[in-house]
Amino acid sequence: MVNLASALAQQFKEVHFTKDWVSTTSLKTQLENTNWQQATARLGAHNTIAALAFHINYYIAGIIKVLEGGELDIHDQNSFDAPAIRSAEDWEALKSRLWTDAKRFVALVAQMPADRMHLPFANKNYGSNYRNINAMIQHIYYHLGQIVLLNKLLQQPV
Repeated sequence: MVNLASALAQQFKEVHFTKDWVSTTSLKTQLENTNWQQATARLGAHNTIAALAFHINYYIAGIIKVLEGGELDIHDQNSFDAPAIRSAEDWEALKSRLWTDAKRFVALVAQMPADRMHLPFANKNYGSNYRNINAMIQHIYYHLGQIVLLNKLLQQPV
């Protein structure tokens, strides 16, 4: 029988750190091959790669807090309030937070007891822990696709 928590933790880990059969790339591969100028380049009205990286981690950090027993205190309207990236150091700091939080998220999910997977997340209005963890994985794949497209557009000759 498949351990649901382990399977979800593995999927989350794959989208962040390893190429898998779903995407053939990872968030880490995409962001590590993006310099800070590319990460902050604005193409039309689209979000920047840096803004998407911040947005992804905003939700990861919020869910971590809940999984550790804290309150859910994240809000959609704040999810793109990224700090300004003005240097390679700023960009590296943002990525470092993302990798650290992703590893913490994987550890928390992997150790979650099976009987807790279907308990309410934060409160019953948000559905179960499973629903929120699974949605987070889907959310990251969605934004990973955007990052891949933005990177391709940034690589095109002008």
